[in-house]
Amino acid sequence: LMLGGATNMFTGCAAPPPPWLKEKYAIDIDAEVDQTMKELGIKPLPEDLRGDASTRVAEAAQSLGYDWQPQPKFMNPARAERFDCGAKCMLGCRCGAKWTACEYVDEAGAAGAKVVTRARVDRVLVEGNRCVGVAGRRFEARAGTVVLCAGGIGTPRILQASGFSEAGVGMTMDTTVMVYGFGEDTGIGKEPPMTWSWVNDADGYMLATLADPWLMYPIITMLKGPKYVMTWPRWRNLLGIMIKLKDDISGGVFPDGRISKPTTEHDKQGLTRAEQVCREILVAAGADPGTLYVSPQRGTHPSGTVRLGTMLNEDLRTETPGLYVCDASVFPEALCRPTVLTIIGLAKRLARHVVSEASS
Repeated sequence: LMLGGATNMFTGCAAPPPPWLKEKYAIDIDAEVDQTMKELGIKPLPEDLRGDASTRVAEAAQSLGYDWQPQPKFMNPARAERFDCGAKCMLGCRCGAKWTACEYVDEAGAAGAKVVTRARVDRVLVEGNRCVGVAGRRFEARAGTVVLCAGGIGTPRILQASGFSEAGVGMTMDTTVMVYGFGEDTGIGKEPPMTWSWVNDADGYMLATLADPWLMYPIITMLKGPKYVMTWPRWRNLLGIMIKLKDDISGGVFPDGRISKPTTEHDKQGLTRAEQVCREILVAAGADPGTLYVSPQRGTHPSGTVRLGTMLNEDLRTETPGLYVCDASVFPEALCRPTVLTIIGLAKRLARHVVSEASS
């Protein structure tokens, strides 16, 4: 756990919320998202920084009829003394170009908020059917309004310890795999990650240019099998496409500490369709068909564990007055796209509601 959470390790990708959030659940955060994009200067990287190999993959996809576009980013190369972005972005930004939520924390502190680190919250405090604070290791904090934002795994665990039995029942993960192949030219590993992408909402998946960092690649491939680890010396020639699947709600975060996210038959069918598209694109981009393989599955966005419409009303409030949730756990379905911009939009909307409630 660290200040700023997953934004320290994300690839700096920004995506507006899916249309169904407004159409099915009446959650309209378009204004908040637009405001955030202007405030943080969210936009695609300049053309000359999107990577030659990544652009080659995107152009191959476009030639096959897939509408790949430059991916908007929480990045400003001008902030870096020397812009030096690659797959290593997932291990933390060394050059300083990437925005993280730590900047919001700094702003809150400057405005008078008290930031308490090394404080573990175990449960919420409820008195007289109203939330009055939180309790944790060696501390207790009382407040008229509590907003839990411990993430898709941490938030349901706090609620479970506080008597909310529905928390953690079912989850989504935006189940992710990489489809890899090797060509003769330099690959995408030393290029900024996810500079190009395409969301296929009709079939429920997102594709983007991405490769595991050099140090992580052998660890991930070992899970696939020893022969795949032997491809590590060819990492510099690696072409990769990430599949992010809109997976079904299943499994959950359980009070005994277990986390389970079974892959449903529907999920498997979606992955198979997406993998075939990726293979087609990679070959068109210059990958040797005989080198193509699919990485082991991973869960990149644990979410949907305290769902809007199930445990939360449209204001993200629980059944207990004064207790709100605002993180990826509130998603009613898998987002199937980068989550951070949607969470910021929800947070701004919630902040406005809380201020309105306090002043009424």
